[in-house]
Amino acid sequence: MAPMHNNLSSADGIWTLRRLPDMDEAQFSQWQTLLEHRTGITLSAERRSFLETNLGIRMREIGCASYQDYYEKIVTGPDAIREWSTLVDRLTVQETRFFRDPDAFQLVSDYVLTRPREQLKKRPLEAWSVGCSTGEEPYTLAMVLNECMGKLALQPLFGVTGSDISAPVIEKARNGQFNPRKLLGMDEDLKSRYFRPAERNTVEIVNSIQDRVCFTRLNVLDLDKAPMHGMHIIFCQNLLIYFRRWRRREIVKRLAERLAPGGLLVLGQGELTDWQPPGLQRVPSEHVLAWIKRQTDEE
Repeated sequence: MAPMHNNLSSADGIWTLRRLPDMDEAQFSQWQTLLEHRTGITLSAERRSFLETNLGIRMREIGCASYQDYYEKIVTGPDAIREWSTLVDRLTVQETRFFRDPDAFQLVSDYVLTRPREQLKKRPLEAWSVGCSTGEEPYTLAMVLNECMGKLALQPLFGVTGSDISAPVIEKARNGQFNPRKLLGMDEDLKSRYFRPAERNTVEIVNSIQDRVCFTRLNVLDLDKAPMHGMHIIFCQNLLIYFRRWRRREIVKRLAERLAPGGLLVLGQGELTDWQPPGLQRVPSEHVLAWIKRQTDEE
């Protein structure tokens, strides 16, 4: 490894990583406040080591010697906006894969297959993956919807939007290329129909699915400004765990406002407890946390 500014030391001619000092209470509180203010994400005291590790990796990359120096770079430095985007990417991107929660996607399939055919003919289905990371979830939704349309012998009239706070992961998602390990556990028939070999030992989503999915950068704190309205399916899994309970409720209320009457909202198990979102009816399921938006007289 080549030496990197003040973050490496040499002993007997061998370069080794110099350990960063532990983050003190005041520094951790400072970073907690910044993250929650800008993203709504709450870091508990138990996740201090997670923060230290990820900050440390980035600080070594750019040659920053202390947490305070890096904080000032993030807040007031000349490249603050770009550096903040890079850091958010490191702190929020989670390991994911296609069909990660089979029960949830089966629920989506059952929901579509039981909708009145005339409604499906009349208006394209619109789905939204909130906190979509590198795209596995929205592409999976597109495959599920495509399969449903085929079973119903209908034209594949649907669209899927994926949104995430991280600009780098949105770019990766748009690219549509994945490591084959992201397909572990997938049905072999689905693999063969929806993926093709690509460069550097990756696989690529076929055009018929890529064309149905679009991506946008969006902070969930700004849902009131989101252009998505009248969505039939909103999928928001493994995102709310990062937020305080009151903010989770606020986010879910905002998402519910963007559902069409009769629309389906799917969350991660355990992400919302002891609260009934207004205007929504819980879907009876032991394995999936989901609600249907109550119909209006017009539907």
